[in-house]
Amino acid sequence: MAKQGSGSILQFAPLQSSVDEGFWHRLSSLKLNKFGIDDSPIPISGFYAPCSHPQVSNHLTLLAESLPSDSNDESTMPPVIRGNRNRCYVPGILYNTNTMEGFHALYKQALLKAEAMKIWEDIHSGKAVEDCAVLSRVLLISFADLKKWNFHYWFAFPALALDPPATLVDLRPASQWFTLEEAESVSAACNEWRNSSVTADVPFFLVSIGSDSHAAVKHLKDLEACQRDGQKLLFAFYDPCHLPNNPGWPLRNFLALISARWNLKTVRFLCYRENRGFADLNLSLVGEALITVQQGWREQQCVPNAVGWELNKGRKVPRCINLAKSMDPTRLAISAADLNLKLMRWRALPSLNLEILFSLKCLLLGAGTLGCQVARMLMAWGVRKITLLDNGRVAMSNPLRQSLYTLDDCLNGGDFKATAAVRSLQRIFPAVEAEGIVMAIPMPGHPVSSQEEKSVLEDCKRLNDLIDSHDVIFLLTDTRESRWLPTLLCANSNKITITAALGFDSFLVMRHGPGPFNSILNLKAETENSLAAGMDNLALTNTDGQHRLGCYFCNDVVAPTDSTSNRTLDQQCTVTRPGLAPIASALAVELLVGILHHPNG
Repeated sequence: MAKQGSGSILQFAPLQSSVDEGFWHRLSSLKLNKFGIDDSPIPISGFYAPCSHPQVSNHLTLLAESLPSDSNDESTMPPVIRGNRNRCYVPGILYNTNTMEGFHALYKQALLKAEAMKIWEDIHSGKAVEDCAVLSRVLLISFADLKKWNFHYWFAFPALALDPPATLVDLRPASQWFTLEEAESVSAACNEWRNSSVTADVPFFLVSIGSDSHAAVKHLKDLEACQRDGQKLLFAFYDPCHLPNNPGWPLRNFLALISARWNLKTVRFLCYRENRGFADLNLSLVGEALITVQQGWREQQCVPNAVGWELNKGRKVPRCINLAKSMDPTRLAISAADLNLKLMRWRALPSLNLEILFSLKCLLLGAGTLGCQVARMLMAWGVRKITLLDNGRVAMSNPLRQSLYTLDDCLNGGDFKATAAVRSLQRIFPAVEAEGIVMAIPMPGHPVSSQEEKSVLEDCKRLNDLIDSHDVIFLLTDTRESRWLPTLLCANSNKITITAALGFDSFLVMRHGPGPFNSILNLKAETENSLAAGMDNLALTNTDGQHRLGCYFCNDVVAPTDSTSNRTLDQQCTVTRPGLAPIASALAVELLVGILHHPNG
């Protein structure tokens, strides 16, 4: 049997990393929703398996479940599922910084030393013998740029360095080291070990071979019993490396354990590798190494030097991955839209309840200057369900002040504002659930002919149904009389109602009487056809006995009449300073957010 590399330094094939996209998505979720600016170390878990291909090494892999759950529970530990033959568990730690400067400023050697010390302590305490998974660890430092979806990261696989390094005496394919009888027995014993749910993911073990060529696989804690029996003994480990002349990285800490714990100077080891799920002794390696460490090296207080930072194309530099191109555009838009809201919870508004806003259904009566601005403000605050009602068409004078329209919407007589606004909202944010309804609001003071009576009544019923099926109503029309019937119906349905109106250099933003929780948590299951049903809701007190607030018309001494006839051009149009509509709209939406978050509404 020919020897390879006799008398040379034992060299190990570095472990390589592989990160699933789901890991970065969960890290993003945890950063935004749970950790915020807290940059404390995060426990993680990696996985690897023995090599299963003669030309490809297995990598240490991080998956979404390598991180703690992104639910609201207090657990900060990732779930550990044992017994999977393709997932040998590797504990680890993640340092995710808040800035790119912080990422580059991390003292990497100190972090690596700290992780190596954990391995060294586990070796001396005996924990590494009882649970050999702790012999391997993974260290990850990262910076997540959640605006551009760039993730900068650097892996380390801490390894204790023998001083001086181990000397390689012999290394050859396992099939050349064993006799035929031994090879057959070793394969059978290893396959049995791998097929048991109890030991399938135990990466370090002993292979003992008796004088009768019978092989047995045992736990590390059984070493002394094997030595007493005088059997041929090999220290075996799951080797992720495929190279024929180098054992894999896990052997480094295994040799440190063997030297520090049992003070062995000559070690025979088995690099266990597979083919299609079964032991492959042609691919597996058996080697012999000499360990002659300096005096005092084994002392617990003398922590050996640590190595293990992963190279990036042969250089000691971090890696970077961009996930923006691989993400669905709609999903990317949702993440980007939610980013600012979730960042607000880090410092300024920790009590901001985004779930309420995400589920809210808003009805906007009027899709003009105010309607366009309010719709955009609602989306910016996280509202995803918006209905716009208007019967007007987009005119040439509209696009400059009404932010959802363009010149194309004005051509050929103009598109209906309700439908054009919905198209624009969906272009701005594809995930919005927007609906446009072309309908006139019945108004007092406007004569109705006998031919129109039926359609006007139908419009009244339809408006009532729309108000009843939404949580919040915004009154954004440009005449007083068009607000009268919606105000009455909103009071009858006990809905959150907010009015916004513009003058030339003044504006009005106000809420109507009903509180939010009556309307959101106790929406009517059914609505009777009669518009007079439930008029007892118009009582002057709320259900808690307090006086309810008034509405837009409560202090009006003039009945609503036709305000559109016999008017000059400047009276027909809403003549207002261009900057007022965004201000009024922003305050109207912020008023809603405040109502929803106040305990009494």
